[in-house]
Amino acid sequence: MELIVVETHDLLASTAADLICASIAVECDAPTVVPTGNTPVATYAELAKRRSEGLFDASRLRVFQLDDYLGISEDDPRSLYGWMRRSFLEPLGVPDEHVVRLRGDTADPDAVCREYDARVRLCGGLGLSILGLGVNGHLGFNEPPADPRSPTRVVRLAPVSLESNSRYWGGMERVPREALTAGMSVLLAARRTLLLVAGADKRDVLWQAMRGPITPEIPASYLQRAPSVTVIADREAAPRLGSRGGVG
Repeated sequence: MELIVVETHDLLASTAADLICASIAVECDAPTVVPTGNTPVATYAELAKRRSEGLFDASRLRVFQLDDYLGISEDDPRSLYGWMRRSFLEPLGVPDEHVVRLRGDTADPDAVCREYDARVRLCGGLGLSILGLGVNGHLGFNEPPADPRSPTRVVRLAPVSLESNSRYWGGMERVPREALTAGMSVLLAARRTLLLVAGADKRDVLWQAMRGPITPEIPASYLQRAPSVTVIADREAAPRLGSRGGVG
């Protein structure tokens, strides 16, 4: 694992955008997992700016949705697909036919999850996985304890995840209790992973993920075994970790 610590959120965004652009320059149609949440929004805005300047082209990307709430339609304000569409797909000009969704409003979520994994396999696995880090160490909605072999599936959200997401939707009672998430087996097999981490509330769990034992209680700790992982953290999230370099 490589760690890059930056001083500001703007630097986190520009550094992440640099790495995403470099990765896509090598594989312009890379199957790419894209998260929502506050941390990656500035990165997506930076990518959109570069696109408007003719410096970045995402039109050939194949985008895989990371997760979504079960029972939520895309026109619901809580839809994570809607958030991804507004912050990433539309600003970067990704065609609809290049997007593999996890539909929260499906009548058969198990079939949607099976189809998702089949599409990943058909693409030869993920080329790039852009991820955030949950306060309990989850990746996507793979809540602890997480099996590294787990497929894409329906999960019940942990109380800490409900609380963390309540700030987006106006209270914990508004957060759906279940979600669909790309499985750990899918995410850990990505050819390259970019983990974006910001804020003092992620400090302890980032330390555990990078330096602690590999354990299902900290799902992100399995990234220590993943093929090529770069962590970009702001200073608040990583004060005890070095400025740049490998972490075994």
